[in-house]
Amino acid sequence: MSKKLPAIFLAHGSPMNAILENDYTRVLKKLGKEIEKPKAILVISAHWQTRQTYITIDDAPNTIYDFYGFPDELYKIKYNSIGSKKYAQLILDKFKNIKGTTEWGLDHASWTVLKHMYPEANIPVIEMSLNVELDERGHYNLGKSLSSLREEGILIIGSGNIVHNLMKMDYDMYGKPFEWAVKFDSYIKQALDERNRERLVNYNNAGVVASLAVPTKEHYLPLLYVAALQEEDEEVSYIYEDIQHGSMAMRSFIIGG
Repeated sequence: MSKKLPAIFLAHGSPMNAILENDYTRVLKKLGKEIEKPKAILVISAHWQTRQTYITIDDAPNTIYDFYGFPDELYKIKYNSIGSKKYAQLILDKFKNIKGTTEWGLDHASWTVLKHMYPEANIPVIEMSLNVELDERGHYNLGKSLSSLREEGILIIGSGNIVHNLMKMDYDMYGKPFEWAVKFDSYIKQALDERNRERLVNYNNAGVVASLAVPTKEHYLPLLYVAALQEEDEEVSYIYEDIQHGSMAMRSFIIGG
């Protein structure tokens, strides 16, 4: 049995990060070199919502360009990971409430970050959907149940953003963050620091700043999966802290490892 791998929440932000060299992408590159090489990667994606929970079971998942209006360079990127079927089957055998499908691939919640962490694409990648029929508590509990995968050599990554409001965004990636974005990001950081699971699950109790920071919850939910995986003896370590476009919190953290 492998050493228990960490669990990571990554803010993926704009697809442009896939082709940029900035402080954030340099952190991703460093991270990929520092943690133990996984046998496979499971990415819980903010960009794949389904009824029931699904994972990809294709041995060579397609690169999905689930965005529009970006430079041609982005649409030419291929992230050709292979060999994930064996590990997908392991997950399906363990969890009867998770289904397999070949009708999805790797959307930009996965490949834009993995391109920097593991540029050789030499690790099998499985993507997991967000079940729209679950509430926040249900997502948290599902995340907790995935704990044993860390001991199977599978790196679990939740890919989303604590703050994600495209309607309010500044088109300048490095523009000044909105005050409400800073407040909500700090509110969630404090909850993580204090292991306050109730605050994380019931984030709407933050009021107006929560409604601005999380107008739709799909980018927030991957955080609950990773927070749920934290064991009593594990700390949260922040690997990046910033806000892009004024309204996209790029706070990323690692548990264990």
